[in-house]
Amino acid sequence: MRTILKTLLRNRKAAFGAAIVGLFLALAAAAPLLAPYAPNQRAAKPHEPPSTEHVLGSTRMGRDVLSQTIHGGRTSLLVGFAAGLIVTVIGVGIGVTAGYFGGRVDEALNLLTNISLVIPNLPLMLVLAAFLGQTSPFVIAAIIGLTSWGWGARVVRAQTLSLRQRDYVLAAELLGEPAWRVITIELVPNLISIIGFNFIGSVLYAVITEATLEFLGLGDPMALSWGTMLYHAQTTSALRVGAWWEVVAPSLALAIFGSGLSLINFGIDEIANPRLRSLRIPKALRAAFAK
Repeated sequence: MRTILKTLLRNRKAAFGAAIVGLFLALAAAAPLLAPYAPNQRAAKPHEPPSTEHVLGSTRMGRDVLSQTIHGGRTSLLVGFAAGLIVTVIGVGIGVTAGYFGGRVDEALNLLTNISLVIPNLPLMLVLAAFLGQTSPFVIAAIIGLTSWGWGARVVRAQTLSLRQRDYVLAAELLGEPAWRVITIELVPNLISIIGFNFIGSVLYAVITEATLEFLGLGDPMALSWGTMLYHAQTTSALRVGAWWEVVAPSLALAIFGSGLSLINFGIDEIANPRLRSLRIPKALRAAFAK
């Protein structure tokens, strides 16, 4: 694990992305200490513009936007990582099982994966969220996780089929190793890059999707997150009255956090695929073009 982390942090994109994500995680963990006000405290006048006292202004209810953004990140990140974990566990479990055992097991799981891929995720989540009413963030995480694992399962299955015929897997089978041990010891460690790529992409997708569902009013308006901040800004016509800061703060948080996750994904892709690194233009060639 240390070797993987060192290799990852040597990549500039991955290191910069990890720094962004780490900053957001630190802010979320220390929110009660770092936020200048309680998230629901009326600390200013309605729609007060940014100032030295309220750096990101205030909402229609006089609540400090900076404090709400810091506290809202706790819910949004928790939902994102929880949904990403569910997606990864289901996708890896189904993909590895289908690819390793093959035969009827592969056919049955592949059919289930195809069904998951054919059904549009966002409309399905909209229907489920609307059916359940104003759902809590954790229910939204469960909905996202249980409906979005198909792509990851398909990729893991394809890679498992390739690894299935490797010499070290065949040797483990000839030695009488049980299937669970072959999967966990021989196959899964060689799928780490794909699993990491799938997890980070799922977290990014979950954070954006959760904000989308809550912005549409399908979440719990009493649960503070970046999505509910946008929902309340919409219902109070923040942009229409000129309170642009109420929309910009959670939107920027989503964009910056998403950029950090994307940079980590780009870094993992470059590490896993050396051809991408070889496609970089040499410095001498760039200097020649610059002249």
